[in-house]
Parts: sequence; structure tokens; C-alpha cells
Amino acid sequence: MKIISTENAPAAIGPYSQAIIAGNMLFASGQIPINPASGAVEAEGIEAQAEQAIRNAGEILKAAGTDYAHVVKTTCFLADMADFAAFNSVYEEYFTGKPARSCVAVKELPKGVLCEVEVTAFLG
Repeated sequence: MKIISTENAPAAIGPYSQAIIAGNMLFASGQIPINPASGAVEAEGIEAQAEQAIRNAGEILKAAGTDYAHVVKTTCFLADMADFAAFNSVYEEYFTGKPARSCVAVKELPKGVLCEVEVTAFLG
């Protein structure tokens, strides 16, 4: 296994890695809309927060030598399912290959954000 770490995505908030490569698969931790340059949540509203969270995931993919086109599965967490359509409008701009996905509403997300995005990608 190989740990993936990049300064272009937010550092892990707890005792975990940004991502792990195991065999020919990348397993990335969930990304919330933290601006990696400032370490703060600056984006307001679901669209802006989705954009930042997905861009953060993209930086981890890039650090592993891959991209959105190789994502096979995403898991998306929303603070409010009423944001589903707005979240999807941003999501579909990045995940054009339509990977498998789970999307659920949760009671609360770290730092009070509106969404979190986790990706699994094929590296082979």
C-alpha cells in the first residue's frame, strides 16, 4: 500500500490519510469544501461548496497520477437532501463518466459544511 498526500488538498483533520493506493485502486478519504490554501471553509451555498469539495478530490486524484475519468465509485454526503439537485448540477460537470455512486443525507458533517465527496478510482 502507498499513502497519497498533497498540499493541494486539505490536510487530514484526524488520524487518517488523504488517500491510499492498494494494488491498482485508489481509495480517497472524503473531501469537504476546505480551501487548502487557507485551511478554512470559505465557500458558501451548496454549489460553491460542492465545487470546492470535488476540486479537492480532483487534486488527490492528480497526486495519485489519475483523474476524474478513472473514478469508479463516489460516495456523497449531503447535510440536506433538499440540496440534491443543486449538488448534482455541479457533480455532473466533473464526473462525466458517470461512476457508480451513493448519495445520502447525514445529520451533520465536519465543520458544519453542506457536503462531502469520497472517490474510489482505478489506476490500471
